[in-house]
Amino acid sequence: MQAVQILTTGSADVLTLRDLPTPTPASGEALIRIEASGVNFIDTYFREGRYPAKLPYTLGQEASGIVESVAPDVTEVKPGDRVAWCGIPGTYAQFAVAPVSRLVPIPVSVSFNDAAAALTQGITAHYLTHSTYAIQPGDEVLIHAGAGGTGLLFIQMAKSLGARVITTVSTEEKAALARDAGADEIILYTKEDFAARVKQLTNGRGLPVVYDSVGKTTFEQSLQCLRPRGLMVLFGGSSGPVPPFDLIRLSTMGSLYVTRPTMKDYIATTEDLRARTRDIFDGIANGTLKLRAEHIYPLTEAAQAHRDLEGRKTTGKLLLIP
Repeated sequence: MQAVQILTTGSADVLTLRDLPTPTPASGEALIRIEASGVNFIDTYFREGRYPAKLPYTLGQEASGIVESVAPDVTEVKPGDRVAWCGIPGTYAQFAVAPVSRLVPIPVSVSFNDAAAALTQGITAHYLTHSTYAIQPGDEVLIHAGAGGTGLLFIQMAKSLGARVITTVSTEEKAALARDAGADEIILYTKEDFAARVKQLTNGRGLPVVYDSVGKTTFEQSLQCLRPRGLMVLFGGSSGPVPPFDLIRLSTMGSLYVTRPTMKDYIATTEDLRARTRDIFDGIANGTLKLRAEHIYPLTEAAQAHRDLEGRKTTGKLLLIP
């Protein structure tokens, strides 16, 4: 089979297409023929070496496909089943193995592309809006990067929970996408100070929560957007890691909270995983959750997908098709 690996860390140029043996499922695992694989910022972190990995390493942690075979002890799924999964390395490939406890069934009303596009970003938006900070009707929230794949789903979920959504984007084109997703207020951070604008939009109140996936370039201003006892949810670092921070400042800025959540802790059990994905797939099927997955690349162009993602040249979800 073909797979995209890194033999050393670095820029997108280190991504290498290789011929590898098709894996065999071990106890509790299934072999899946991949139909679509999602591209996420976490993949670039492994490629750069920001997150350590044993080399050579097959990138990708999210996919949809058809079960090809199962280990002898597996009864939960069978060959021919349509499944999706995330958080398991090795999906930039034609085949992959995954524990059956981490597989979720794909309803017939949801396509392979939509399942792969919705999984990681949909679960992220779901746990952040429902659990990390459980949005209540009337809450005012700031969501950075509102035109990205996660951002567009995030806006829709926050609106469905009754929030007034403020979001930041870089261009008028991206502003239009965020508006179509339901954002109430859109700030072009390339043209104005978003912290000052948030204060204006809230009449100086500040916000109960800021959701920040950008990191280095937005962290300080994001803190300024919060009301006393507000929560800063830092769930990514697309602009780079946040520098060391003196925690005493949280007290001087209004007894603020900061959390750095990660998805695995919010889908730690099979029940949690399937409950969240069931909500997401139901939303896709009934049309209340709309996906944008217009950036589709063949597996051979994984490096270009990384360049486009890091260069902020994309909106919505990026997919690789083996």
